[in-house]
Amino acid sequence: MRMTHAHMYSRLLAGDPEYNGRFFTGVLTTGIYCLPSCKARKPRSENVRFFPTCEAAREAGLRPCLKCHPDDFARGADPVLESIEALVGEIRSEPSRFPDVPSVVRRSGFGATRCFELLRQHYHATPADLLLRARLEAAKGHLAAGRGSLLDVAGAAGFESASAFHAHFRAQNGMTPARYRELGRGGPIRLDLPADYPLAHLLRSLGRDAQSLTERLSGSVYETASDLAGVPATLRIAFSRATAEVTAVSDHPLGPAQLRAAHALAAGILGLDQDPAAFARLARRLGLARLVAGRAGLRVNRTAGAYDGLLWSIIGQQINLPFACVLKRRLVEALGTPLPGGLRTLPPASALARLDPSDLRPWQYSRQKAEYLIGAARLVADGTLDLGSLQGLSATRAERTLLAVRGLGPWSVNYLMMRSLGFPDCVPLGDTGVTSGLQALLSLEDRPDTDATRRLMAVFSPHRSLATVHLWQFNQPPP
Repeated sequence: MRMTHAHMYSRLLAGDPEYNGRFFTGVLTTGIYCLPSCKARKPRSENVRFFPTCEAAREAGLRPCLKCHPDDFARGADPVLESIEALVGEIRSEPSRFPDVPSVVRRSGFGATRCFELLRQHYHATPADLLLRARLEAAKGHLAAGRGSLLDVAGAAGFESASAFHAHFRAQNGMTPARYRELGRGGPIRLDLPADYPLAHLLRSLGRDAQSLTERLSGSVYETASDLAGVPATLRIAFSRATAEVTAVSDHPLGPAQLRAAHALAAGILGLDQDPAAFARLARRLGLARLVAGRAGLRVNRTAGAYDGLLWSIIGQQINLPFACVLKRRLVEALGTPLPGGLRTLPPASALARLDPSDLRPWQYSRQKAEYLIGAARLVADGTLDLGSLQGLSATRAERTLLAVRGLGPWSVNYLMMRSLGFPDCVPLGDTGVTSGLQALLSLEDRPDTDATRRLMAVFSPHRSLATVHLWQFNQPPP
Protein backbone atom coordinates (compact mmCIF):
# COMPACT_ATOMS: atom_id res chain seq x y z
CA MET A 1 0.00 0.00 0.00
CA ARG A 2 1.37 3.42 -0.98
CA MET A 3 2.02 5.58 2.07
CA THR A 4 0.57 9.08 2.02
CA HIS A 5 2.36 12.24 3.09
CA ALA A 6 0.02 12.51 6.08
CA HIS A 7 0.76 8.96 7.21
CA MET A 8 4.52 9.36 6.87
CA TYR A 9 4.40 12.70 8.67
CA SER A 10 2.50 11.07 11.55
CA ARG A 11 5.25 8.43 11.82
CA LEU A 12 7.84 11.21 11.81
CA LEU A 13 6.08 13.04 14.66
CA ALA A 14 5.87 9.75 16.60
CA GLY A 15 9.57 9.07 16.04
CA ASP A 16 8.56 5.56 15.04
CA PRO A 17 11.69 3.38 14.56
CA GLU A 18 9.66 0.73 12.73
CA TYR A 19 9.60 3.04 9.70
CA ASN A 20 13.37 3.55 9.54
CA GLY A 21 14.44 2.61 6.01
CA ARG A 22 10.88 2.49 4.67
CA PHE A 23 11.26 6.16 3.86
CA PHE A 24 13.63 9.06 4.61
CA THR A 25 12.61 12.50 5.78
CA GLY A 26 13.93 15.57 3.97
CA VAL A 27 13.65 18.95 5.70
CA LEU A 28 13.72 21.65 3.05
CA THR A 29 14.45 24.52 5.44
CA THR A 30 17.64 22.92 6.78
CA GLY A 31 18.68 20.94 3.71
CA ILE A 32 19.04 17.73 5.78
CA TYR A 33 17.51 14.28 5.44
CA CYS A 34 16.94 11.97 8.41
CA LEU A 35 15.45 8.72 9.61
CA PRO A 36 11.84 8.90 10.84
CA SER A 37 13.05 8.12 14.39
CA CYS A 38 15.59 10.98 14.48
CA LYS A 39 15.57 12.86 17.80
CA ALA A 40 16.07 16.24 16.14
CA ARG A 41 13.37 18.90 16.46
CA LYS A 42 10.29 17.99 14.42
CA PRO A 43 9.76 20.16 11.31
CA ARG A 44 6.47 21.58 10.07
CA SER A 45 4.61 19.45 7.55
CA GLU A 46 4.91 21.97 4.74
CA ASN A 47 8.70 21.94 5.14
CA VAL A 48 9.01 18.17 4.74
CA ARG A 49 9.48 16.02 1.67
CA PHE A 50 9.72 12.21 1.90
CA PHE A 51 12.10 10.07 -0.14
CA PRO A 52 12.23 6.30 -0.77
CA THR A 53 16.04 6.18 -0.62
CA CYS A 54 19.03 8.18 0.57
CA GLU A 55 20.13 8.52 -3.06
CA ALA A 56 16.86 10.24 -3.95
CA ALA A 57 17.29 12.67 -1.07
CA ARG A 58 20.86 13.50 -2.13
CA GLU A 59 19.73 14.02 -5.73
CA ALA A 60 17.30 16.61 -4.39
CA GLY A 61 20.26 18.50 -2.94
CA LEU A 62 19.94 17.40 0.69
CA ARG A 63 22.73 16.18 2.96
CA PRO A 64 22.61 13.41 5.61
CA CYS A 65 21.85 14.19 9.26
CA LEU A 66 24.87 13.97 11.55
CA LYS A 67 22.69 12.90 14.47
CA CYS A 68 20.84 9.84 13.11
CA HIS A 69 23.24 8.93 10.20
CA PRO A 70 20.65 7.74 7.64
CA ASP A 71 23.26 6.62 5.09
CA ASP A 72 24.86 4.30 7.63
CA PHE A 73 21.47 2.82 8.47
CA ALA A 74 20.65 2.30 4.79
CA ARG A 75 23.81 0.29 4.14
CA GLY A 76 23.55 -1.66 7.38
CA ALA A 77 26.49 0.06 9.05
CA ASP A 78 26.39 1.92 12.34
CA PRO A 79 29.83 3.36 13.18
CA VAL A 80 28.59 5.36 16.17
CA LEU A 81 27.07 2.26 17.75
CA GLU A 82 30.19 0.26 16.93
CA SER A 83 32.42 2.83 18.64
CA ILE A 84 30.22 2.81 21.75
CA GLU A 85 30.23 -1.00 21.79
CA ALA A 86 34.03 -0.97 21.53
CA LEU A 87 34.20 1.47 24.45
CA VAL A 88 31.94 -0.70 26.62
CA GLY A 89 33.97 -3.76 25.65
CA GLU A 90 37.10 -2.06 26.96
CA ILE A 91 35.37 -1.07 30.20
CA ARG A 92 34.15 -4.60 30.79
CA SER A 93 37.43 -6.28 29.96
CA GLU A 94 39.59 -4.02 32.14
CA PRO A 95 37.52 -1.68 34.37
CA SER A 96 40.56 -0.73 36.46
CA ARG A 97 41.82 1.25 33.43
CA PHE A 98 38.96 3.72 33.96
CA PRO A 99 39.31 5.41 37.36
CA ASP A 100 36.29 7.67 36.93
CA VAL A 101 33.54 8.89 34.60
CA PRO A 102 35.67 11.61 32.93
CA SER A 103 38.10 8.90 31.81
CA VAL A 104 35.22 7.08 30.11
CA VAL A 105 34.11 10.27 28.37
CA ARG A 106 37.66 11.00 27.18
CA ARG A 107 38.08 7.49 25.80
CA SER A 108 34.74 7.69 23.96
CA GLY A 109 35.92 10.53 21.73
CA PHE A 110 32.60 12.35 22.23
CA GLY A 111 31.70 15.28 24.42
CA ALA A 112 30.25 14.54 27.84
CA THR A 113 26.63 15.24 26.86
CA ARG A 114 26.85 13.15 23.70
CA CYS A 115 28.63 10.29 25.51
CA PHE A 116 25.95 10.15 28.20
CA GLU A 117 23.23 10.28 25.54
CA LEU A 118 24.73 7.44 23.50
CA LEU A 119 25.31 5.16 26.49
CA ARG A 120 21.76 5.73 27.67
CA GLN A 121 20.38 5.07 24.19
CA HIS A 122 22.41 1.95 23.43
CA TYR A 123 23.06 0.46 26.90
CA HIS A 124 20.29 2.00 29.04
CA ALA A 125 22.98 3.14 31.45
CA THR A 126 25.14 6.05 32.53
CA PRO A 127 28.93 5.81 32.42
CA ALA A 128 28.91 5.42 36.22
CA ASP A 129 26.43 2.53 35.98
CA LEU A 130 28.55 0.74 33.38
CA LEU A 131 31.73 1.23 35.40
CA LEU A 132 30.15 -0.11 38.58
CA ARG A 133 28.70 -3.19 36.87
CA ALA A 134 31.99 -3.92 35.12
CA ARG A 135 33.90 -3.64 38.38
CA LEU A 136 31.48 -5.95 40.18
CA GLU A 137 31.65 -8.56 37.40
CA ALA A 138 35.43 -8.41 37.44
CA ALA A 139 35.39 -8.81 41.22
CA LYS A 140 33.13 -11.86 40.97
CA GLY A 141 35.57 -13.42 38.55
CA HIS A 142 38.49 -12.83 40.92
CA LEU A 143 36.52 -14.18 43.89
CA ALA A 144 35.45 -17.31 42.01
CA ALA A 145 39.07 -17.95 41.05
CA GLY A 146 40.26 -17.38 44.64
CA ARG A 147 42.70 -14.66 43.65
CA GLY A 148 44.17 -12.76 46.61
CA SER A 149 42.59 -11.08 49.62
CA LEU A 150 39.35 -9.10 49.49
CA LEU A 151 41.40 -5.91 49.46
CA ASP A 152 43.40 -7.23 46.50
CA VAL A 153 40.18 -8.10 44.68
CA ALA A 154 38.73 -4.64 45.30
CA GLY A 155 41.85 -2.97 43.92
CA ALA A 156 42.13 -5.26 40.90
CA ALA A 157 38.51 -4.53 39.97
CA GLY A 158 39.03 -0.77 40.16
CA PHE A 159 37.41 0.11 43.52
CA GLU A 160 39.14 2.87 45.44
CA SER A 161 38.16 1.56 48.87
CA ALA A 162 37.23 -1.75 50.47
CA SER A 163 34.13 -0.19 52.07
CA ALA A 164 32.72 0.99 48.71
CA PHE A 165 33.45 -2.43 47.22
CA HIS A 166 31.69 -4.21 50.10
CA ALA A 167 28.61 -1.94 50.03
CA HIS A 168 28.07 -2.11 46.27
CA PHE A 169 28.75 -5.84 46.07
CA ARG A 170 26.29 -6.66 48.85
CA ALA A 171 23.56 -4.40 47.43
CA GLN A 172 23.64 -5.99 43.97
CA ASN A 173 24.38 -9.59 44.94
CA GLY A 174 22.54 -10.02 48.23
CA MET A 175 25.69 -11.17 50.03
CA THR A 176 29.13 -9.98 51.02
CA PRO A 177 32.19 -10.65 48.85
CA ALA A 178 33.45 -13.09 51.48
CA ARG A 179 30.23 -15.13 51.32
CA TYR A 180 30.29 -15.10 47.53
CA ARG A 181 33.81 -16.53 47.55
CA GLU A 182 32.53 -19.46 49.62
CA LEU A 183 29.72 -20.35 47.17
CA GLY A 184 31.61 -23.17 45.51
CA ARG A 185 31.79 -25.13 48.76
CA GLY A 186 28.10 -26.13 48.67
CA GLY A 187 25.30 -25.62 51.17
CA PRO A 188 22.36 -23.21 50.92
CA ILE A 189 22.85 -19.76 49.43
CA ARG A 190 21.45 -16.99 51.61
CA LEU A 191 20.57 -13.66 49.97
CA ASP A 192 19.86 -10.57 52.06
CA LEU A 193 16.77 -8.64 50.99
CA PRO A 194 16.74 -4.80 51.03
CA ALA A 195 14.82 -3.28 53.93
CA ASP A 196 12.04 -1.95 51.67
CA TYR A 197 11.73 -5.08 49.52
CA PRO A 198 8.01 -5.57 48.56
CA LEU A 199 8.02 -9.34 49.02
CA ALA A 200 4.23 -9.67 48.79
CA HIS A 201 4.26 -8.19 45.28
CA LEU A 202 7.00 -10.60 44.20
CA LEU A 203 5.13 -13.61 45.56
CA ARG A 204 1.95 -12.56 43.76
CA SER A 205 3.90 -12.36 40.50
CA LEU A 206 5.65 -15.70 41.04
CA GLY A 207 2.36 -17.44 41.83
CA ARG A 208 0.29 -16.12 38.95
CA ASP A 209 -0.12 -19.62 37.42
CA ALA A 210 -1.06 -21.92 40.27
CA GLN A 211 -1.07 -24.94 37.92
CA SER A 212 2.27 -24.30 36.22
CA LEU A 213 4.45 -27.32 35.55
CA THR A 214 7.73 -25.35 35.42
CA GLU A 215 7.36 -23.30 38.61
CA ARG A 216 5.48 -23.57 41.88
CA LEU A 217 4.74 -21.30 44.85
CA SER A 218 3.79 -22.93 48.15
CA GLY A 219 3.35 -20.32 50.84
CA SER A 220 6.67 -18.48 50.92
CA VAL A 221 8.63 -21.18 49.07
CA TYR A 222 9.15 -20.82 45.34
CA GLU A 223 10.52 -23.52 43.02
CA THR A 224 11.38 -23.27 39.35
CA ALA A 225 12.85 -25.55 36.69
CA SER A 226 16.22 -24.17 35.69
CA ASP A 227 19.35 -24.74 33.69
CA LEU A 228 22.37 -24.21 35.92
CA ALA A 229 25.45 -23.95 33.70
CA GLY A 230 24.21 -26.79 31.51
CA VAL A 231 22.75 -28.94 34.32
CA PRO A 232 18.94 -29.27 34.65
CA ALA A 233 17.88 -28.62 38.23
CA THR A 234 15.06 -27.44 40.47
CA LEU A 235 15.90 -24.12 42.06
CA ARG A 236 14.21 -23.59 45.43
CA ILE A 237 13.93 -20.19 47.16
CA ALA A 238 12.56 -20.02 50.71
CA PHE A 239 11.62 -16.43 51.59
CA SER A 240 11.53 -14.77 54.99
CA ARG A 241 11.10 -11.09 55.81
CA ALA A 242 14.81 -10.30 55.46
CA THR A 243 16.37 -13.18 53.50
CA ALA A 244 15.94 -15.63 50.65
CA GLU A 245 17.56 -19.03 51.11
CA VAL A 246 18.42 -20.72 47.82
CA THR A 247 19.05 -24.42 47.22
CA ALA A 248 19.32 -26.47 44.04
CA VAL A 249 18.35 -30.13 43.53
CA SER A 250 19.37 -32.20 40.54
CA ASP A 251 19.94 -35.79 39.46
CA HIS A 252 23.38 -34.61 38.32
CA PRO A 253 26.33 -33.39 40.41
CA LEU A 254 26.31 -29.67 41.17
CA GLY A 255 29.73 -28.04 41.26
CA PRO A 256 30.90 -24.48 41.86
CA ALA A 257 29.78 -23.32 38.38
CA GLN A 258 26.23 -24.55 39.03
CA LEU A 259 26.07 -22.96 42.48
CA ARG A 260 27.20 -19.62 41.13
CA ALA A 261 24.63 -19.95 38.35
CA ALA A 262 21.98 -20.64 41.02
CA HIS A 263 23.00 -17.45 42.80
CA ALA A 264 22.82 -15.43 39.58
CA LEU A 265 19.40 -16.85 38.72
CA ALA A 266 17.98 -16.15 42.19
CA ALA A 267 19.43 -12.61 42.22
CA GLY A 268 17.79 -12.01 38.83
CA ILE A 269 14.42 -13.29 40.03
CA LEU A 270 14.71 -10.88 42.97
CA GLY A 271 15.91 -8.01 40.73
CA LEU A 272 18.72 -7.12 43.13
CA ASP A 273 20.81 -5.31 40.50
CA GLN A 274 18.10 -2.71 39.82
CA ASP A 275 17.74 0.81 41.26
CA PRO A 276 14.13 1.26 42.36
CA ALA A 277 15.06 4.21 44.58
CA ALA A 278 16.18 6.22 41.54
CA PHE A 279 12.90 5.50 39.78
CA ALA A 280 10.88 6.45 42.87
CA ARG A 281 12.72 9.79 43.04
CA LEU A 282 11.99 10.39 39.35
CA ALA A 283 8.30 9.61 39.80
CA ARG A 284 8.06 12.04 42.70
CA ARG A 285 9.84 14.79 40.75
CA LEU A 286 7.27 14.30 37.98
CA GLY A 287 4.45 14.77 40.49
CA LEU A 288 3.48 11.09 40.16
CA ALA A 289 4.27 9.85 43.67
CA ARG A 290 1.02 7.86 43.62
CA LEU A 291 2.58 5.56 41.00
CA VAL A 292 5.08 4.21 43.55
CA ALA A 293 3.01 4.65 46.72
CA GLY A 294 3.25 1.59 48.96
CA ARG A 295 5.74 -0.22 46.70
CA ALA A 296 8.69 2.11 46.12
CA GLY A 297 11.06 -0.87 46.24
CA LEU A 298 9.26 -2.79 43.45
CA ARG A 299 11.55 -4.45 40.92
CA VAL A 300 11.29 -6.35 37.63
CA ASN A 301 11.51 -10.02 38.55
CA ARG A 302 13.40 -11.82 35.82
CA THR A 303 12.34 -15.09 34.22
CA ALA A 304 14.27 -18.32 34.78
CA GLY A 305 16.15 -17.73 31.52
CA ALA A 306 16.06 -16.08 28.11
CA TYR A 307 14.64 -19.22 26.49
CA ASP A 308 11.73 -19.17 28.93
CA GLY A 309 11.13 -15.52 28.05
CA LEU A 310 11.30 -16.25 24.33
CA LEU A 311 8.67 -18.99 24.51
CA TRP A 312 6.39 -16.92 26.73
CA SER A 313 6.67 -13.78 24.58
CA ILE A 314 5.36 -15.80 21.62
CA ILE A 315 2.78 -17.88 23.50
CA GLY A 316 1.38 -14.83 25.31
CA GLN A 317 0.86 -12.68 22.22
CA GLN A 318 -2.69 -11.31 21.79
CA ILE A 319 -4.35 -13.74 24.21
CA ASN A 320 -5.35 -13.43 27.85
CA LEU A 321 -3.10 -14.64 30.67
CA PRO A 322 -5.13 -17.72 31.75
CA PHE A 323 -5.25 -19.12 28.21
CA ALA A 324 -1.54 -18.40 27.68
CA CYS A 325 -0.79 -20.37 30.85
CA VAL A 326 -2.87 -23.28 29.54
CA LEU A 327 -0.99 -23.31 26.21
CA LYS A 328 2.37 -23.28 27.96
CA ARG A 329 1.36 -26.13 30.32
CA ARG A 330 0.29 -28.32 27.41
CA LEU A 331 3.61 -27.79 25.68
CA VAL A 332 5.62 -28.54 28.83
CA GLU A 333 3.55 -31.61 29.70
CA ALA A 334 4.13 -33.11 26.28
CA LEU A 335 7.79 -32.23 25.73
CA GLY A 336 9.34 -31.30 29.09
CA THR A 337 11.54 -33.59 31.19
CA PRO A 338 10.61 -34.46 34.82
CA LEU A 339 12.84 -33.00 37.54
CA PRO A 340 13.26 -33.96 41.22
CA GLY A 341 10.29 -32.59 43.15
CA GLY A 342 7.70 -32.96 40.41
CA LEU A 343 8.38 -29.99 38.14
CA ARG A 344 9.26 -30.35 34.47
CA THR A 345 11.78 -28.59 32.27
CA LEU A 346 10.80 -26.44 29.34
CA PRO A 347 10.65 -28.35 26.05
CA PRO A 348 14.18 -28.36 24.55
CA ALA A 349 14.57 -26.21 21.46
CA SER A 350 15.73 -29.29 19.56
CA ALA A 351 12.47 -31.10 20.39
CA LEU A 352 10.31 -28.14 19.35
CA ALA A 353 12.34 -27.68 16.18
CA ARG A 354 11.43 -31.17 14.97
CA LEU A 355 7.68 -30.49 15.11
CA ASP A 356 5.36 -29.35 12.37
CA PRO A 357 2.87 -26.55 13.16
CA SER A 358 0.05 -29.06 12.72
CA ASP A 359 1.41 -30.99 15.72
CA LEU A 360 0.44 -28.09 18.01
CA ARG A 361 -3.12 -27.74 16.74
CA PRO A 362 -4.56 -30.37 19.15
CA TRP A 363 -3.25 -28.18 22.02
CA GLN A 364 -5.25 -25.18 20.66
CA TYR A 365 -2.29 -23.30 19.20
CA SER A 366 -3.24 -21.19 16.20
CA ARG A 367 -1.42 -22.00 12.98
CA GLN A 368 0.44 -18.69 13.13
CA LYS A 369 1.48 -19.03 16.79
CA ALA A 370 2.69 -22.58 16.15
CA GLU A 371 4.74 -21.42 13.16
CA TYR A 372 6.32 -18.61 15.17
CA LEU A 373 7.13 -20.88 18.10
CA ILE A 374 8.67 -23.67 16.03
CA GLY A 375 10.53 -21.18 13.81
CA ALA A 376 12.12 -19.50 16.84
CA ALA A 377 13.03 -22.89 18.34
CA ARG A 378 14.77 -23.88 15.11
CA LEU A 379 16.86 -20.70 15.22
CA VAL A 380 17.89 -21.50 18.80
CA ALA A 381 18.55 -25.17 18.04
CA ASP A 382 20.84 -24.51 15.07
CA GLY A 383 22.70 -21.69 16.82
CA THR A 384 21.45 -18.89 14.58
CA LEU A 385 19.85 -17.21 17.60
CA ASP A 386 22.31 -17.27 20.50
CA LEU A 387 20.16 -16.36 23.49
CA GLY A 388 23.08 -16.66 25.86
CA SER A 389 24.94 -13.79 24.19
CA LEU A 390 22.06 -11.29 24.09
CA GLN A 391 22.46 -10.04 27.65
CA GLY A 392 26.02 -8.95 26.92
CA LEU A 393 25.07 -7.00 23.79
CA SER A 394 24.04 -3.39 23.61
CA ALA A 395 20.28 -2.89 23.95
CA THR A 396 20.23 -1.64 20.37
CA ARG A 397 21.96 -4.75 19.03
CA ALA A 398 19.82 -7.10 21.13
CA GLU A 399 16.64 -5.39 19.92
CA ARG A 400 17.69 -5.58 16.27
CA THR A 401 18.62 -9.25 16.66
CA LEU A 402 15.26 -10.14 18.18
CA LEU A 403 13.18 -8.04 15.79
CA ALA A 404 14.71 -10.06 12.94
CA VAL A 405 13.05 -13.21 14.34
CA ARG A 406 9.75 -13.93 12.62
CA GLY A 407 6.92 -13.60 15.12
CA LEU A 408 8.67 -11.16 17.45
CA GLY A 409 7.29 -7.63 17.26
CA PRO A 410 7.83 -4.56 19.48
CA TRP A 411 5.73 -5.94 22.37
CA SER A 412 7.44 -9.35 22.36
CA VAL A 413 10.96 -7.94 22.00
CA ASN A 414 10.60 -5.34 24.73
CA TYR A 415 8.95 -7.85 27.06
CA LEU A 416 11.78 -10.31 26.50
CA MET A 417 14.47 -7.65 26.92
CA MET A 418 12.87 -6.39 30.12
CA ARG A 419 11.81 -9.64 31.82
CA SER A 420 14.56 -11.99 30.67
CA LEU A 421 17.60 -9.94 29.68
CA GLY A 422 17.38 -7.25 32.36
CA PHE A 423 17.47 -4.11 30.20
CA PRO A 424 16.10 -1.26 32.34
CA ASP A 425 14.56 1.07 29.75
CA CYS A 426 12.02 -1.00 27.82
CA VAL A 427 8.31 -0.56 27.11
CA PRO A 428 6.22 -3.47 25.74
CA LEU A 429 4.22 -1.23 23.41
CA GLY A 430 0.60 -2.29 23.01
CA ASP A 431 0.49 -3.96 26.44
CA THR A 432 -2.99 -3.52 27.92
CA GLY A 433 -1.65 -3.39 31.47
CA VAL A 434 0.57 -0.44 30.55
CA THR A 435 -2.11 1.46 28.66
CA SER A 436 -4.80 0.93 31.30
CA GLY A 437 -2.31 1.93 34.00
CA LEU A 438 -1.44 5.14 32.14
CA GLN A 439 -5.12 5.92 31.65
CA ALA A 440 -5.81 5.60 35.38
CA LEU A 441 -2.58 7.31 36.50
CA LEU A 442 -3.05 10.35 34.25
CA SER A 443 -6.89 10.44 34.33
CA LEU A 444 -7.13 10.11 30.55
CA GLU A 445 -10.51 9.81 28.83
CA ASP A 446 -9.28 6.99 26.60
CA ARG A 447 -6.55 4.40 26.79
CA PRO A 448 -3.51 5.71 24.88
CA ASP A 449 -2.59 4.16 21.55
CA THR A 450 0.95 3.05 20.67
CA ASP A 451 2.18 6.52 19.70
CA ALA A 452 0.71 8.13 22.81
CA THR A 453 2.15 5.36 24.99
CA ARG A 454 5.61 5.90 23.54
CA ARG A 455 5.30 9.65 24.16
CA LEU A 456 3.90 9.35 27.69
CA MET A 457 6.45 6.76 28.78
CA ALA A 458 9.39 8.85 27.51
CA VAL A 459 9.40 10.90 30.73
CA PHE A 460 10.34 7.79 32.73
CA SER A 461 13.55 7.09 30.76
CA PRO A 462 15.97 5.52 31.63
CA HIS A 463 13.71 3.57 34.02
CA ARG A 464 10.84 2.61 31.72
CA SER A 465 11.05 -1.09 32.63
CA LEU A 466 10.36 -0.20 36.27
CA ALA A 467 7.63 2.21 35.16
CA THR A 468 6.06 -0.68 33.28
CA VAL A 469 5.88 -3.00 36.31
CA HIS A 470 4.48 -0.18 38.46
CA LEU A 471 1.78 0.46 35.85
CA TRP A 472 0.95 -3.25 35.82
CA GLN A 473 0.33 -2.98 39.56
CA PHE A 474 -1.42 0.41 39.55
CA ASN A 475 -4.98 -0.84 38.99
CA GLN A 476 -4.57 -3.92 41.20
CA PRO A 477 -5.39 -4.10 44.91
CA PRO A 478 -2.41 -4.51 47.25
CA PRO A 479 -1.40 -8.16 47.65
